[in-house]
Amino acid sequence: MTQVVRWDPFGEFGSLRRAMDRLLDEWPTSRAVRNGGEMELAFPVDISDNDSSVSVKAVLPGIKPEDVEITVSEGVLTIRGESREEKKDEGENYYRREIRYGSFSRSVPLPTRVDQEKAEATFADGILTVALPKAEDVRPKQIKVKAAPELAATGSNGSN
Repeated sequence: MTQVVRWDPFGEFGSLRRAMDRLLDEWPTSRAVRNGGEMELAFPVDISDNDSSVSVKAVLPGIKPEDVEITVSEGVLTIRGESREEKKDEGENYYRREIRYGSFSRSVPLPTRVDQEKAEATFADGILTVALPKAEDVRPKQIKVKAAPELAATGSNGSN
């Protein structure tokens, strides 16, 4: 017995959309994300910590330090800025355009409370490094061990 299946021409768009979403999610260095309907560039970050501070490294190739803004608010670090396109030559015919220009932003929750007043940021070779000292009350405290006072020099062994 033959079964008739109705073909939906728009059904194929769902799988195409999922494939495109997977491609953008797996993009190695920067990817475009929607933020309120506007496309923004995202970028990879590494977050690590030690006993005294949290370190955040962000890959921002081709960005100038003066085009980057960093804020910390309520335990969230936000890095934002804009990648501006150089002079566009009307005489050029592009075969491929993969370099993205426009605004970028990334907000990441920090693993612990930090002292944002003492935060420092450096930028070298396309890598932004933000050093955030941990808040004093969340840093590990080392307790020194003192020797117990020796018993009286009378030779007492502690019993009365």
